[in-house]
Amino acid sequence: MSGNLTSARGTARDASAEPALAPMRHGLGVVCGLAAGAWLGAAEAPARLVAGNYSPFAISFCMVLGVFIARWTLPVVLKGTQSVFADLRARPHLILWAVLAGALWSVANTLTIYAIRDVGLAIAFPLWNTNTLIGIFWGWALFHELRGASLRIWIRVLLGASAIVAGSVFLSLLSVHTAGGAHGRALQGVAAALGAGLLWGTMYVPYRKAYITGINPLSFVTIFTFGEVGTMVFLGAALPGSLPALWRNLHALRPSVFWLLLGGFCWVIGDLFQQYATKYVGISRAIPLSNTNQLWGFAWGVLVFGELAGAHGSVRVLALGASAVTIFGAMLIAGAGVSGGETDSAVRAVRRECDRYGLDLDATLRAQAGADEVAARRRSRWDSLVVLAALAVFVWFAIGVRVPRLQARVAPALTLFAISVAILAGVGWMLWKKTRFA
Repeated sequence: MSGNLTSARGTARDASAEPALAPMRHGLGVVCGLAAGAWLGAAEAPARLVAGNYSPFAISFCMVLGVFIARWTLPVVLKGTQSVFADLRARPHLILWAVLAGALWSVANTLTIYAIRDVGLAIAFPLWNTNTLIGIFWGWALFHELRGASLRIWIRVLLGASAIVAGSVFLSLLSVHTAGGAHGRALQGVAAALGAGLLWGTMYVPYRKAYITGINPLSFVTIFTFGEVGTMVFLGAALPGSLPALWRNLHALRPSVFWLLLGGFCWVIGDLFQQYATKYVGISRAIPLSNTNQLWGFAWGVLVFGELAGAHGSVRVLALGASAVTIFGAMLIAGAGVSGGETDSAVRAVRRECDRYGLDLDATLRAQAGADEVAARRRSRWDSLVVLAALAVFVWFAIGVRVPRLQARVAPALTLFAISVAILAGVGWMLWKKTRFA
């Protein structure tokens, strides 16, 4: 009885507090989603190593190792190991969900490597960004997103989704007809990219389940890594060629592993922004925002690596137009604000999770809005050891590193990287100022 009264009082307090918290949460979630797009797009550039006939699975494995290092190092630097483990002890039910999310990510990431090999970076990006549609469905079906939204918001979401589908289908057809010398691989690349989109859209279910119960994104991603690495090891044993072939491929990749680790590290920066966007604006808006990575992927693929360089001018215009349609759809969805009715529906979803796992509704809603005040914890020596170990790995693979033999333009690459760093600094500062990375 007392628990029900507490929940009722928490609902009443948060219903009145929600209008004050919603603008801050929505605006911060929007900029986090856009920052995620920049860094997720930049992180895919090292995957261009498939042009050197390396094993796509070995490339994915190296990127996952970089992701594993970053997902432990960045949370430790920002919050410390004690804060991370205290958060996990308070919500142990989310550990299994985090492992599941990591497993889905690993399979999807491996599929993207094959997709890039078969149809190219500029074409593959918008195809796997169909995860927008999958995420909108799961957000509506499982977490009450868009329920209670106005007709105007629904129209924006549906029109945006239709634009994403149209752009993606057009690009898939275009890739089949322009992938010269693929010897039938174009269809395989399209299937791999769409499969990655399906898995990445479903991966947001554990994300959203975690954040409506108030867990800190920095804590969630540390467990996420075990699902990633465990799945990659399993795939290495299950796929044709087994683990010995993987080790041989990794040995062949040794001079380039540093770049793949760096790519995985950059991916985690984007994914952390993506996690905060999911926390603050939900699946149906976070995915379209982060899927602006298609624009960045197109920029890296075309400006830096010269993709579509051999295509006719009309083909380039069509590819650019289809990409623009896809991005327009994503931004149309992102611009759909959160109405009062949808906010009430979201609170009911939070209450459901609190009742299921015995959590305090008032504290959970404040944590979800980034307004919880977490007591400062002293840094431990483990924090320093984690950071030093990560640096040692990067230094080890930096010794003897070799610049890949690719047709890459240095000036555009440096410009895009500088823009990404500026976005990291600006949005990171906003997160710290408003929420202390809560």
